[in-house]
Amino acid sequence: MNTVRALISCAANLNWPLHQFDVKNAFLHGELEEEVSMDIPPGFSSSETEGKLCRLKKAFYGLKQSPRAWFDRFSKAMLKFGYKQSHADHTMFIKGGAGKIVVLIVYVDDMIMTGNDVDEFVNLKSSLAQEFEIKDLGPLRYFLGMEVARSDKGIFISQRKYILDLLEETGMLGCRPADSSIEANHHLSGDVGERTDKERYQRLVGRLIYLAHTRPDVTYAVGVVSQFMHDPRTSHLDTVYRILRYLKAAPGRGILFSNHGHLRLEAFTVVDWAGSVDDRRSTSGYCTFLGGNLITWQSKKQSVVARSSAEAEYRAMAHGVCELLWLQTVLHDLRISDNDPMKLYCDNKAAINIAHNPVQHDRTKHIEIDRHFIKEKLSKGLICMPFVRSKNQLADIFTKGLGRKSFHPIVFKLSLIDIFAPT
Repeated sequence: MNTVRALISCAANLNWPLHQFDVKNAFLHGELEEEVSMDIPPGFSSSETEGKLCRLKKAFYGLKQSPRAWFDRFSKAMLKFGYKQSHADHTMFIKGGAGKIVVLIVYVDDMIMTGNDVDEFVNLKSSLAQEFEIKDLGPLRYFLGMEVARSDKGIFISQRKYILDLLEETGMLGCRPADSSIEANHHLSGDVGERTDKERYQRLVGRLIYLAHTRPDVTYAVGVVSQFMHDPRTSHLDTVYRILRYLKAAPGRGILFSNHGHLRLEAFTVVDWAGSVDDRRSTSGYCTFLGGNLITWQSKKQSVVARSSAEAEYRAMAHGVCELLWLQTVLHDLRISDNDPMKLYCDNKAAINIAHNPVQHDRTKHIEIDRHFIKEKLSKGLICMPFVRSKNQLADIFTKGLGRKSFHPIVFKLSLIDIFAPT
């Protein structure tokens, strides 16, 4: 999904069209390389077939080898058409030259095609139709539960129908909306409150996790409630219902990808030091922008306890650098280059000083690998680390619960809007 959002951002900035295709009975095209046998189907048994098995030559639905067999078959076809497989994402295939490019990304049997070579669009569609039975769905409208709308202002993605169905299923369509997805300065822990229905809790949280594709404003809250799926309590369930109440306030909210006239890579990293009440681990968060549009984000508890805020911030910076380098590889495959260093915004001056000053060895023994990794990228000029004030730190929304005055300005700056809201 990160690659899909990156392609949508490129399409918005370069005015590329987005087309969608679907392969009928995709798994039935897979060629099995392993020897797979199955029992004789009911109704075909006789004295001659007694004690015998069927050996499969083709994949079919329900077989665990089917997805891999189908993708292998599809990859060979795309390579035969002259396309190259991306090193950053193996589900993306690229063909281009002389300023022309066509990109196709596939998820199981759903495909998105974009680029600026109209003639190759026709050739690829014709080649795919000869190789497989495909259905041309026209301009991109609906993909993996995401609703896509395009206008002069840009490309807008949301999951409005999914949210409305979830609210109706849980009986929350008539609830009172909440201002934010989680309370500010919450202190959720694992052993407060009475136990609640585990299966129901897990089902609700599982439905909310899927919303993270288009709703970064609930990513942190969903990450918090996901930590208690093994032993949910009433306080955790109340937080889940607060997320639903927040979604009720703007079910049509989504991400707007606009044309900002550039394709620069930028990232914001921040950390909530020792924020977990149970184990005092820190929560790191980052968000990255391509061409001024939000494309990837993450909210994750760190694997070890940090002894200082600078150490926790430094680990978060390392995650942000890795994400920027991966996105740079994606852009390189798309033949998009920018000579300017990628910007990694951080609001911790101590962490920035450690990155620039290799002398501070005693303070960095425990994060030596991260320090050398970041220092190497700084020395090569791949990244730079401007300081950003805490009030302008967009990644704050991924590490802690914020009050209304802080929460909504960040949501606006992330280009999260609701095109369905009354004017």
